[in-house]
Amino acid sequence: MNNEEIRAILDRYWEATIALDLEKVHEFYHDDIVVEFPQSGERIRGKQNIYELRSHYPSKSSYKILRVRGDGNLWTTEVIVTYDNDKGHPVYGVAIMKFQNDKVAHETLYFAYPFEPPEWRSQWVEIIKEPLK
Repeated sequence: MNNEEIRAILDRYWEATIALDLEKVHEFYHDDIVVEFPQSGERIRGKQNIYELRSHYPSKSSYKILRVRGDGNLWTTEVIVTYDNDKGHPVYGVAIMKFQNDKVAHETLYFAYPFEPPEWRSQWVEIIKEPLK
């Protein structure tokens, strides 16, 4: 598959994610997908297991896609996720997806809360935007 085809797949994947269409989201995964959450040390194997995990998630979430970049079979999406049970606090996320043919075969997800930049490094940095609150 070429980059344009994979990007089109990712656009449809994120549209389904934003719409909270769990059935549609999982159409983009290989049956033996591996999803990893390095920050919690978890690995989920298989499309059915990740589907069950997500279908039992205790809150609703909303997504804002910031940037999608990639080449060949490796793609990265930067996203802001807001969970309804977290008082609406936004969380920055990065999804790293490896494609096999036209399906996602491996996904690694990182999440982090925004923070104020420390004063000590202000002489070397440029603020690119206001941190989310």
